[in-house]
Amino acid sequence: MKRLFAIALLGLALAGSAYANTVNMNFVGTGSNAAQGFYTYPYYFSVDGKSTALMCDSYDNEITVGESWTAKATPLVSGQGMFGNALDYKAAGIIFLGVMHGNINPVTGNLAVWNLFTPGATTDASALALENGVLILAHRWPDSEYRGLTLYTAVGASPGAGPQEFIGYQTPASTPEPGSLLLLSTGLIGIANAYKRRIK
Repeated sequence: MKRLFAIALLGLALAGSAYANTVNMNFVGTGSNAAQGFYTYPYYFSVDGKSTALMCDSYDNEITVGESWTAKATPLVSGQGMFGNALDYKAAGIIFLGVMHGNINPVTGNLAVWNLFTPGATTDASALALENGVLILAHRWPDSEYRGLTLYTAVGASPGAGPQEFIGYQTPASTPEPGSLLLLSTGLIGIANAYKRRIK
């Protein structure tokens, strides 16, 4: 019985590690886009060794090339961001998708995102118009439209200090990872069986 319980716990632990959302980020550099004296999207990173382009959403924080930190990688609509509210994050996600697909100017898009989370960050008329438009759209979009959008929130950072928070995109898996689901279900079944035997 003790062995069965240990196997069940091991299954749960392994399944949990498959869903871990902590990543290591290294800031590699920027593109040439800039506004108001700051670089805008794209910000180039190595995230757990994989190259990716991200957009920062925090206007007040600063980072330097070569800086590294640990971050939580969560779905954009998870409600785990450092700034604003769920509607702001949804609007930022719509802007990011538009920039990523070439439908929104990167500078205008990043200024609009900054203004969502730091009101007054810009007076750019195009960015303010974009911000207002996507806030209306964000009310209508279902959460499924944000699938793949990822929020990278620095562990231990707080608004106005530390590394910035970033928005990125990870191609969603078409189906749940079978190995992880198997480990999770094995662990749960093992615990249930151990509990039943103990009752008997």
